[in-house]
Amino acid sequence: MRRDVFQAIADPVRRSILDLLAQEKLTVSEVANRFEISRPAVAKHLRILHECDLISFEQAGRERYSLINPI
Repeated sequence: MRRDVFQAIADPVRRSILDLLAQEKLTVSEVANRFEISRPAVAKHLRILHECDLISFEQAGRERYSLINPI
């Protein structure tokens, strides 16, 4: 399912996540530590951003990093 990009970035938390990932790649836990919401909620936001092709995931050993896709 392809989501609408504008609907995805309308959420302030997702915009904040994009701002963070524009600076550096982070694990889900590292992103979650910067917000006062649960790790599963952060994972859902990341999944939505991924479905819109705004971010991608990179596996490095046991860690899974989220990074922004350049436009």
